[in-house]
Amino acid sequence: MNVQDKVIIVTGGASGLGLASCRQLAQQGAKIAAFDLNQQAGDALVAELGAQAMFVKVDVTDSASVEAAIAQVVAKFGTIHVCLNCAGIAPGGKTVGRNGALALEKFSQVININLIGTFNVLRLAAAQMVNNEPDANGERGVIINTASVAAFDGQLGQAAYSASKAGVVGMTLPIARDLASQGIRIMCIAPGIFDTPMMQGMTDEVREPLIKMVQHPKRFGALGEYASLVQHIIENSYLNGEVIRLDGGIRMEPR
Repeated sequence: MNVQDKVIIVTGGASGLGLASCRQLAQQGAKIAAFDLNQQAGDALVAELGAQAMFVKVDVTDSASVEAAIAQVVAKFGTIHVCLNCAGIAPGGKTVGRNGALALEKFSQVININLIGTFNVLRLAAAQMVNNEPDANGERGVIINTASVAAFDGQLGQAAYSASKAGVVGMTLPIARDLASQGIRIMCIAPGIFDTPMMQGMTDEVREPLIKMVQHPKRFGALGEYASLVQHIIENSYLNGEVIRLDGGIRMEPR
């Protein structure tokens, strides 16, 4: 699928990996619909990208919120071709810590946003994609979800986060099978540690041990490297039903 003139939803589009992807895809001529809770950052993105972009304040865990946002996108741009899910949270918490067992509400919150929120958006986006005319490959749409290397080697205190991202990984192939007859592909990216603004604010004492876990190159991932992979997945029609670790060969140690 050629990126130019395609309508692309990006959840978590106002910051981090989502923001980098919005910028990259817009540079290639895509029409961007950024979903996020940060109104100020979303407005700034639209001011930067201009008429080819829109922002909608969305709670990915709420069906009505996402349905209304999808309707706004279709009203402005006519349809949806790509759904990129980057929205998520990563709080820590040991199963049993100093204050006893991890609060079930905290565990549920992470699952609700990272896993259920991802599925909530993609299911509604896919329901719109099926209305598209298929291209020469019979393709009507592309879904890209964001997991994490924590899905495979989560650290101490990451039970909730790892479980949520493992769920994102685990649903990739079944959804690919569900949507194959409708010409919709789905892929999953599992990033390692990227040089986000949050990570840039960390001290060297925090950053250096993490960099040591990376095999090569010995650095954090650049946001543009994630965005470039997103673009390649959209354009490479034979990528489907798979998870790609984008991590410099990192294998996370327990802490």
